Amino acid sequence: MMKDVALPLLNSEAPFIARTEPEREGIQMEDKSLGQILLEHTHLTPQQLEEALVVQREKGCQLGEALVSLRYVRLEDVLKSLSIQMGFPYTNEIVPDDVPADLINQVPINYAKKNELIPIKREDGHVVVAIADPLNHTALDDLNLIFDTAVRPMIASSQQIMDAINACYNRQAGADQAVMSDLSEDNLDMMAQELEEVQDLLDATDDEAPIIRLVNQLLFRAVKQKASDIHIEPFEKELMVRFRIDGVLYDIMHPPKKAQNSILSRVKIMANLNIAEKRLPQDGRIRIKIAGKDIDIRVSTLPTSFGESIVMRLLDRSKVLLTLDTVGFEGNNLKVFRELIHKSHGIILVTGPTGSGKTTTLYAAITEINSPDVKIITVEDPVEYQLPGINQTQVNAKIDMTFANGLRAILRQDPDVVMIGEIRDKETAEIAIQASLTGHLVLSTLHTNDSASSATRLIDMGVEPFLISSSLVGIIAQRLVRTVCQTCAESYDPSDYELEQLGVDRDQTAGQRIYRAKGCHACMETGYAGRTGVHEVLVMSDEIRGLITKSTDAITIKKAAMRQGMLTLREAGIKLILEGKTTIDEVLAITQEDVARV
Repeated sequence: MMKDVALPLLNSEAPFIARTEPEREGIQMEDKSLGQILLEHTHLTPQQLEEALVVQREKGCQLGEALVSLRYVRLEDVLKSLSIQMGFPYTNEIVPDDVPADLINQVPINYAKKNELIPIKREDGHVVVAIADPLNHTALDDLNLIFDTAVRPMIASSQQIMDAINACYNRQAGADQAVMSDLSEDNLDMMAQELEEVQDLLDATDDEAPIIRLVNQLLFRAVKQKASDIHIEPFEKELMVRFRIDGVLYDIMHPPKKAQNSILSRVKIMANLNIAEKRLPQDGRIRIKIAGKDIDIRVSTLPTSFGESIVMRLLDRSKVLLTLDTVGFEGNNLKVFRELIHKSHGIILVTGPTGSGKTTTLYAAITEINSPDVKIITVEDPVEYQLPGINQTQVNAKIDMTFANGLRAILRQDPDVVMIGEIRDKETAEIAIQASLTGHLVLSTLHTNDSASSATRLIDMGVEPFLISSSLVGIIAQRLVRTVCQTCAESYDPSDYELEQLGVDRDQTAGQRIYRAKGCHACMETGYAGRTGVHEVLVMSDEIRGLITKSTDAITIKKAAMRQGMLTLREAGIKLILEGKTTIDEVLAITQEDVARV
């Protein structure tokens, strides 16, 4: 028997010949390699297959992984081809509600996660098991013994299986409605009376058990659904809980209004905030571990007309070490940005609206250049992630620890690279410029719509144009677009109106697969899963420096940058559409029409 084997048909071009399991069930298999099957059933070309094989050999990865990373095929295409080759059925959707509880009860959750499998149904005297590696015979034999009946594997992606495991096993602990049902009228009345005394809240552990379970359930569900923020908002007649997932707010639940004070107080206790203070805003932190993940939660309270509004921002500490590749940089933009961050001095600005991933990009940049021979110091508001080997300082307005004061102190610490969370005023901008002119590499963020507007924004702050032109080395404008769900993405032929809105000729779409959001259980019917960055990288040239020195308008600067080969945000978004990563609707939503067509 084979144990812990990677999917064999993903890492080899050789035909699979070990047919024992399928043949004994009378299943017909294909005597072809994975590459051959993909050539026959997808748009993959022989040239693309050869390129993927080269990547496979160079990186030592699986063939399927290489093909998916190159965006030549989708993961679903690889799994379907694997299904054809092995003769096992394939599923692209596992509905947790359809999974019998008695099957789940017989398989320990740790075993299911370790082997990436989950029993999903009984059929014709067999137990059908969704599994990522159908050649994990040891696990399948174990299930034969557990269920005392034959087991039939069904191929599914690891992500689908893990999502189903989390949903099904969480069901054992009780879903949201079950937790909320504990909040009976009697309990709520009792808790409402006890809220008059702060001490009673801390002591009434028995009465607070339903509230504690509800808050814990909210945190668990937010992590499972990859939410970035939890909003608990009181209104006149209701309490609303919403999650922000991939930048979009979703209405999650409406706990009883009588439970409002108790729920808000529970969160404040967890964040070590003053639960008696309800007139002033407060900020705190919660550190928890959920499903093996270390989660940092930033808690912000704000008094409103109907009680305190609480927003919790979830930061997954296990995903701190991002790379430039994972935040969306690719091709020439990746090459140019890497050259910029390895310069010895100058200012690099990352611009964009709030929530566009600017700080994440800066973290990825300093992580890449971090080494024992480089001293990196940051001043942030607040410090979102603790990065090993990097000195991080937090702004504190109460003690006059501003960006400007923090930056002055940092420069006396002999740094090589300085990261400033945000340039907000003339004083901070001028100190950053002086630091860059004296041999430091300075990275910071700025709130502007595009890269060309950054110079004019600094001039508006009162900074001398000649100082800006002499210190700036590059400006990156950034947006985040939602990526299509690989499980349910649907290819289609866009209309003439859509292409006109995008500014694309139909000839450009020839031979390309353009997707639209459809929606399935895996993506909570949104059609999207995750986000990626869209970037506009402006590199300073003698022409652009001259324009900035003359205080030229942003449109003229943008035209000059485009003549140098800069891809605008809209053009970078179109590239993602043609690569099948996102949709036309997403790109139109986050990019404005380019005002500087050349």
